Amino acid sequence: MKVTLESYGGLAAAVRRRPGVLDTAALPENEAAELTQLVAAAAAMPVEDQADRARDAMTYTITVQDDDHATVLEQSDAAMSPAFAALLTWVRKHL
Repeated sequence: MKVTLESYGGLAAAVRRRPGVLDTAALPENEAAELTQLVAAAAAMPVEDQADRARDAMTYTITVQDDDHATVLEQSDAAMSPAFAALLTWVRKHL
């Protein structure tokens, strides 16, 4: 499984950030299992309505590629589920 993190927006919206990529094949078994659990939890949580977007909020896209199936999760600082926040924190820590 490969997990890609892209972020955009915020005060430096014009600055293009390079996406980070994690491959579970390169992780220890326990960390790969933890990542799989975090992805499942984030995918299961409903996305909150983002009608009240914060002006300078960052938006995060986490793409999970597992064999031939891709799951795309996208949330922002303005409306982020606790499960997505936990996944985002974990991915950032391991990049």
